[in-house]
Amino acid sequence: MSEKLTIAHWSEDDQPREKLRDKGPATLSNAELLAILIGSGTPGTSAVELMQTVLNSCKNNLNTLGKMTIRELCEYKGIGEAKAITILAACELGKRRQMETPEERPDLGTATRIYNHMHPVLQDKDVEEFWLLLMNQNHRLIKKMLIARGGISEVSVDVRILIREAVLCNATILAVCHNHPSGSLKPSTMDNELTHSIQNACRLMRIRFLDHVIVTDGAYYSYHEQGIV
Repeated sequence: MSEKLTIAHWSEDDQPREKLRDKGPATLSNAELLAILIGSGTPGTSAVELMQTVLNSCKNNLNTLGKMTIRELCEYKGIGEAKAITILAACELGKRRQMETPEERPDLGTATRIYNHMHPVLQDKDVEEFWLLLMNQNHRLIKKMLIARGGISEVSVDVRILIREAVLCNATILAVCHNHPSGSLKPSTMDNELTHSIQNACRLMRIRFLDHVIVTDGAYYSYHEQGIV
């Protein structure tokens, strides 16, 4: 009889961690997700098989699993106190998540809303910071991130980073924002050139470039409101 393969010897497509990384958590079974948490099984039994055994005794019901005690879980060969605590902690987190309301994503569909959202972040900065704002088709913020930090009067930005992040986040709308510590609202030649480059890159990738907003402490300049974007 051939020797039984451990998870480490499985095809990479079948290994729980790699499967989650490449295909997303929804593609994993309950046993596979729990196997990631406990990390290992016993000699001759993989972590997935161990968790399949535990779940089978719970009639494959996670609610029933969450009601088990540490002592009951430790009765299974290969599950010690640390693994039992990890399993119950995961079940408790799942229960608490059900009780939470979804996070409200701000609507950043106008320059004023972008300014109000970013002004608290940028108002006290003494150097320029360039921020990327990624949104869904309803202008709801998916992610904001600091792209570059520069000097008092300029900052260097790689447009490829903006596009890469938008694609990775499945964003359909992109806006950018940076501050002028000097208090001047007038865009620089570099600001104009960068805006043009972002506009061209977004057009090529079929991402809507909503705006480039320059923030000072008390006012803003919007390329969109000026009819440039």
